[in-house]
Amino acid sequence: MENKNGKRLNKFIADSGYCSRREADRLIEERRVLVDGREGVLGDKILPGMRVTVDGKSLTGEGEKVYLLLNKPRGIVCTADPREPMNVVDYINYPIRVFPVGRLDKDSEGLLLLTSDGEIVNRILRAAGGHEKEYEVTIDRPVTPEFVQKMMAGVPVLDTVTLPCKVRRTGERSFNIIIVQGLNRQIRRMCEALGANVTHLRRIRIMNLKLGAMKPGEWRELTEKELNGLTAQL
Repeated sequence: MENKNGKRLNKFIADSGYCSRREADRLIEERRVLVDGREGVLGDKILPGMRVTVDGKSLTGEGEKVYLLLNKPRGIVCTADPREPMNVVDYINYPIRVFPVGRLDKDSEGLLLLTSDGEIVNRILRAAGGHEKEYEVTIDRPVTPEFVQKMMAGVPVLDTVTLPCKVRRTGERSFNIIIVQGLNRQIRRMCEALGANVTHLRRIRIMNLKLGAMKPGEWRELTEKELNGLTAQL
């Protein structure tokens, strides 16, 4: 049915492996997408034979599906936007276009999933409220029992209160935290709200995907077992 009635422009772009559907919406709104030489709009349907370009680059509707894990170093930005000189896509320089799933702020390091599969990105983002992400955190003051209890119960940030989470002290000034939200700079803001500053933050797990022994800057493809485990949770 989709070939007969056409595929929505944002889905066409995502299926090509260029970026996520959400990012495609932004590109369309910024008038960077052309359909048969004219500016594309959000409601466009793409039929076989129609030509779609982004910033002059021609796209095809289906790209090779690639799933990568990267240990993102500090200083790399989780965006596919080429206007950002430290963007993660140029950093990894993979031969097939991939884009990051979710964000890990510039000053943090650790596990990041990148893919050319726009559909799996949408499925992850749609269900973002229930997916565990695990971090190792160091702060500039002692981790007290009171600090741990307040973090676990929920902290007021960004005009809301964070959901209950799991926190375990791992050292005098370090702790492990598992959250299911993805608020902007959430863990840093939680710590700041309790009078502490994060000095080191590393993500070590996303759902069933684990950082393992990868060093900063290293990446690898997901194993079949990891991919099956990931999709089973979506």
